[in-house]
Amino acid sequence: MGVDRKAFLRITGMSLAALAAKRAAGAFTKSGPSEAMSTPGTLNARRWAMIIDARKCLKQEGCDLCIRACNRSHNVPEISDRRHEVKWIWKEPFKNAFISEQSEYANAMFQDKPFVVFCNHCDRPPCVRVCPTQATWKREDGIVMMDWHRCIGCRYCMAACPYGSRSFNWVDPRPYVKDMTADFPTRTKGVVEKCTFCAERLARGRLPACVEACEPKALVFGDLEDPASDARQMLRSNFAIRRKAELGTAPEVYYVI
Repeated sequence: MGVDRKAFLRITGMSLAALAAKRAAGAFTKSGPSEAMSTPGTLNARRWAMIIDARKCLKQEGCDLCIRACNRSHNVPEISDRRHEVKWIWKEPFKNAFISEQSEYANAMFQDKPFVVFCNHCDRPPCVRVCPTQATWKREDGIVMMDWHRCIGCRYCMAACPYGSRSFNWVDPRPYVKDMTADFPTRTKGVVEKCTFCAERLARGRLPACVEACEPKALVFGDLEDPASDARQMLRSNFAIRRKAELGTAPEVYYVI
């Protein structure tokens, strides 16, 4: 039995709608494109998290070992023009990083102290929900990833992120990379980038570059689903805060203060 033009258009429309719905649903899933396969030697976790012991970190005044290690490992450009700067890890005064923790009397000792900040790898990442191409997605282990080949530079993810954790390449970043490393891909003009918890290093059985470089051992990286992990034990025995946790994004970066 033949299908007339009207029926054909109706079937085609329904198929396209189903495909669009499937793609939209994919943006909410915990895995995404280019999901890395687990191989022998890979560091695995059910839910990765970073714990920053601010008590140790603040004692090392002027220390930027974690920032330099991250920049070097990921070919992060050093652009002096603040309008074009790209940041994976940087420092913010407590009063800027923890706006919801402010009061007239509390935390006076922290107000102007610099706190290390980066992508919070939220359990409910708003950036993932708004990305039209799935250039950013959340892995099953909680890491929020980026695929720069898929990024179309719409910057919806930057608008959705309440932490300012994403940077846009307004110019070609490669001329601003001082010591290029061949172990990590460079980016191009017109794409967004951010911290990925060193997923490429985890795949090789190594901790994030910032964790390895931190001399005061103020950064602890581990699996929150593992009761025996250092990260879980840090949170169990210390008081910690998170950035803008009241927004419901469930950030996976904790600060022990």
